[in-house]
Amino acid sequence: MKKPFLVIAFLMLALGAAGFWYWQKNSFSKDILKFEILAPKETQMGQEITYTVKWKNIGQILLENPVLTFEFPQGAQPSLPGNLRVTKALDDMYPGQEKTIDFKARLFGAQDEIKQAKAYLAYNPKNLQARYESDTTSTTVISSVPLSFDLDLPTRMESDQSFTFTLNYFSNSDYPLANTRIKIDYPDGFTFKEATPSPIGQNEWSVGVLNKGKGGRIQVKGALHGQLQEVKNFHATLGSWNNGEFTLFKETTRGVEMAKPQIQITQLINGDSPGGVTLGDALHYEITFKNLSDKDFENLFLAVKLDQNFFDFASLNAQGATLQSNGSLVWEAKDNSQLRFFAQGEEGSVEFWIKTKNAIDLSKQGSQASNFTIKDKVILSDVSEEFETKVNSTIRIDQAGYYQDEVFGNEGPLPPRVGDKTTYTIIWKAQNLYNDVKNAKVKATIPQGAELTGKIFPDNSSLTFDSKSREIVWTIGDMRSGAGVGNTPASVAFQVALTPNSSQRGGVVQLVGQAKITADDAWTVQSILGTDSPLTTSIPDDSSSQGKGIVQ
Repeated sequence: MKKPFLVIAFLMLALGAAGFWYWQKNSFSKDILKFEILAPKETQMGQEITYTVKWKNIGQILLENPVLTFEFPQGAQPSLPGNLRVTKALDDMYPGQEKTIDFKARLFGAQDEIKQAKAYLAYNPKNLQARYESDTTSTTVISSVPLSFDLDLPTRMESDQSFTFTLNYFSNSDYPLANTRIKIDYPDGFTFKEATPSPIGQNEWSVGVLNKGKGGRIQVKGALHGQLQEVKNFHATLGSWNNGEFTLFKETTRGVEMAKPQIQITQLINGDSPGGVTLGDALHYEITFKNLSDKDFENLFLAVKLDQNFFDFASLNAQGATLQSNGSLVWEAKDNSQLRFFAQGEEGSVEFWIKTKNAIDLSKQGSQASNFTIKDKVILSDVSEEFETKVNSTIRIDQAGYYQDEVFGNEGPLPPRVGDKTTYTIIWKAQNLYNDVKNAKVKATIPQGAELTGKIFPDNSSLTFDSKSREIVWTIGDMRSGAGVGNTPASVAFQVALTPNSSQRGGVVQLVGQAKITADDAWTVQSILGTDSPLTTSIPDDSSSQGKGIVQ
């Protein structure tokens, strides 16, 4: 019995010794590898910094097949083009060996943001099957961001009052900032009206590359609705998109307190708040103001600043007002009893008449060539109100007649004779100057004694004739801004045959009645109109046929 027991005990002891030997042979501590990232503790946004990855084999074992992985922080721009994650195969690391490798990058982000770099080193200790990995990190704080970024807003505002605020930005960064975007988050109750420059949607702007010493200004117009003493916060951000990730550089927040209105200002043009006005129109402005406060005002002045690009000041009629050189009309207390003493609940008004210019000088409008707005600003005491009125497009129809032409080739006696047929070529040319329009049509009547021959050019023109009403209609359809201007003709030609009767002998005879062009303005949503005079046998546009219009 003792002999088997001794055999079993011996075998167990041998197996234990073998297991201990195998464990000791394959055991390994990662402490034999010293692994770290050396980097600045802080940096200015956009400055190039160096990450030095350092490792040392402080053990007695060869480390084989090492592979290093380095991860740049989010928002970093590596100096060598590539991804934010870099993997490199290294040479075997002998005991006592120490090496380094550098990675350069520029860090982008907000001030005081912490940027963390990471590194991983995988390897096989010699004679061991297991693969080990060591890791380390390093943090750098963005201590300063060389950008100016500020919202310029009033601190107090009346509910539903139109106002304009600005956002100013400027870069002092030595390194160009690419793919820069600005976004403004509006508070609840804000109604967006327009912005300069035009945004993407209503609240984003693509700046592109922002170089050192460069900046800009964004102007936003809108109205803010809120309860008395409620604070509305506007929040703006500036950053950059890179590899599908947005990196924030700067942000700012400004609050506006809703205040009780002191004075209410309203404006009517020709007794209404029109959707649009037409160039050359005479406009009657009525400015009404009401004291909504709990106090009386004395010795006020009222000013109306008019846009000098759109008004003909020679036509101005503003009794009691003084015209300033900057286009402002000013009413003073000494000339207006309502301004001298403006009691609680009292209402007052001023009025003036002025014509708009006949045409817009596009050379003074920068890059804008359509969708114009006439702006005026009314100032009373410390209250101001801005008003905008859209400008209708100008559409024109030019109606011309010819005997000598190269379109159809006319025939018959000239001057025309009683009982004989003479044909004439009529050309309509349409123009649309400022805004896109829809449903453009030209209409005119053909008098008795004149008939259409059926010749039309171009052949596919949408030209129709109603023999009962004797109305000829050219359906143009949609016209873009600037259509028919310069080298972009919008025209149609048709032929009219006239056979004068005896009652028409000795005079000129009408070929086509007044031409009238109508359309729907897409900007002002108004119906607009243009006309040209009737055409007679005198055909003044045909110089070769002058003096040959009287019927013989």
